[in-house]
Amino acid sequence: MKAQRGTVLRSVEQPNRAVRFYLFHGPDDSGSRSLAERLLKSLGAEKGVIASAAAKADPALLAAEAGAMSLFGGARLVWVEPAGDEIAEAVEALLAAPAVESPVVAIAGPLRKSSALLKLAEAHGAALAHASYAPEGRDAERMAIEAGRTEGLRIEPGVAARVAAQCNANGAILAHELAKFALYLDAAPDRPKELTHDVVDLLGADSGEGDIMRLGDLALAGRAEALFEELDRVALGKNEAIPVVRALQRRLLQLAGLRAQVEQGKSIDAVMTSMGKTLFWKDKGLMQQLLSGWSAERLAQMLERSAALEKAILFSDEPPVAALEEELVTIARAARRRR
Repeated sequence: MKAQRGTVLRSVEQPNRAVRFYLFHGPDDSGSRSLAERLLKSLGAEKGVIASAAAKADPALLAAEAGAMSLFGGARLVWVEPAGDEIAEAVEALLAAPAVESPVVAIAGPLRKSSALLKLAEAHGAALAHASYAPEGRDAERMAIEAGRTEGLRIEPGVAARVAAQCNANGAILAHELAKFALYLDAAPDRPKELTHDVVDLLGADSGEGDIMRLGDLALAGRAEALFEELDRVALGKNEAIPVVRALQRRLLQLAGLRAQVEQGKSIDAVMTSMGKTLFWKDKGLMQQLLSGWSAERLAQMLERSAALEKAILFSDEPPVAALEEELVTIARAARRRR
């Protein structure tokens, strides 16, 4: 079945057990990924990643994985990213299976109306398909308010518009920012807190980064010598360390969505062209290098590590600045090995 923007949030926040396959597709990869992450959270599930190539090679794989009991008895969400028509046969077998223990979510880029996978997901009652497009204006504001509610945040329209604009209406970055605000305010759905401009001033995506955002890019590009020089010049403290981590996280989120398109079969040039004016001309060489050098899986791993590091910096009495510097150097060395 086909889910529109107005109903898809309810579908992932209150999952229907009858739905065994979710397809999130469209040009806004971050929005699709954000919906899948919300579904994962609503299910209280662990993520079981399956490569689309594996599902193509063995069309019975998705049904087998979805039908298997979790090793520890908890909920599980089978996750396929990036996905395309190559998994259509496997999804057909999944939907035809007598019963499943776990649902499957697939994240795809833009799909044509003639796509076998899209037709299958839209036509079957046990499947849900939604096309993600970057929201604008009031829609972006509404997205921030609704997403904040799931984190226990009460957000006035003016604050919501500001936060959405800071994140360029990127669903993944927005979800990350709101989770950070909720953590700082100790907010949750059962103990909601108001998100104010003061908190956004303190922690928001545009809070005082300046030139130090360059540190993450230097590390990802493997420019170790330049990174060492910059670290010596900046002399990081808590006030500088947090913006460095956030700049790195936003770059990783941006790269993850773009790299997923590359692994789905698009050329790097085509992916960069699709970014249009959102890609600053001075960053084109850097983005080409980073998209060539890092896999989507490795980018996701670095994003998880950076989130843990940010939490430690925010809530430690003695911020582990040395740990941040060590992480940047580790990334730079890994990047050099990938050249």
